[in-house]
Amino acid sequence: MGAGAAAWLWHFTWTPIKFEESPHTLVVKSGSNVRSVAHQLVTENVLSEPWSFFLMARLSGRASELKAGNYVLNSGMTPYNMFEAMTNGSDSTQSGITFIEGWTFHEMREEINRTEGIEHVSMAMTDAEILSRIGSTEKHPEGLFFPDTYYFSESISDIDILQRAYQAMQRKLAEAWEVRADNLPYANPYQALIMASIVEKETGKGSERPMIAKVFLNRLKIGMRLQTDPTVIYGMGEHFKGNIRKQDLLKDTPYNTYTRDGLPPTPIAMPGLAAIEAALHPNNTANYLYFVGKGDGSHAFSSTLEEHNRAVVRYQLVKR
Repeated sequence: MGAGAAAWLWHFTWTPIKFEESPHTLVVKSGSNVRSVAHQLVTENVLSEPWSFFLMARLSGRASELKAGNYVLNSGMTPYNMFEAMTNGSDSTQSGITFIEGWTFHEMREEINRTEGIEHVSMAMTDAEILSRIGSTEKHPEGLFFPDTYYFSESISDIDILQRAYQAMQRKLAEAWEVRADNLPYANPYQALIMASIVEKETGKGSERPMIAKVFLNRLKIGMRLQTDPTVIYGMGEHFKGNIRKQDLLKDTPYNTYTRDGLPPTPIAMPGLAAIEAALHPNNTANYLYFVGKGDGSHAFSSTLEEHNRAVVRYQLVKR
């Protein structure tokens, strides 16, 4: 190795790294080798290129000693610090917290509060205070956090986890927005996030999500109200007792899409990536305006009110 290359490698090995998201959790899977981990670090925006890390590991003589695990990487670590952690295995952690698609922010906070091993600093904070601490400019927390499993070390705080989930959603939404379909009615990514949250709550059947999204977009296009129960339920808050009544559909709230035009003011839940993709890539061949649950988790779609009423009789009234 020439003097210039040696100087570059020394500089790479000992220069602290500033992560886009800190802490960053690196999941080293069983069977991974130095080459695959080096490329993984590039894919996850920790390193700009893989070869310096690969060469550093090979020259250390410990390239074969990588240990599988979940490693919490913090800004300020050098590439050698990271490699040393992965070979020692001492900083590996299996502790994690999972946020489920369709959860509300209230449910998310409840899960954080009952999870051990986290420093609970946000329990007395208002939603607005939490948003300020994580660097969010939004005024309402609903839907801003990406549902996933977040691994952590014992020194992490609940604010750190919330910030990671927020940054993950910001990144996922921005990436999806950049490649969205043409001629969508959303003024900005946030409106797409609102639609995605509705799609998330309307169906758990993955294949139906683009169709559900198209139904709502068709309604928006002709000036028809969305008329979706999950938004009404969200607007009812603690008054919802598990059963939605006709009087609930008639009572006006900012989230009642039976009484108000357009999208609700905020998301109503935490949408997963599939729901976001559906909102930004709806089924463009469908002209449906209605759907009704069949009772098995799937839906029957209709283009006219007459067809819809027949489907309601078939799948709802007759079965009852």
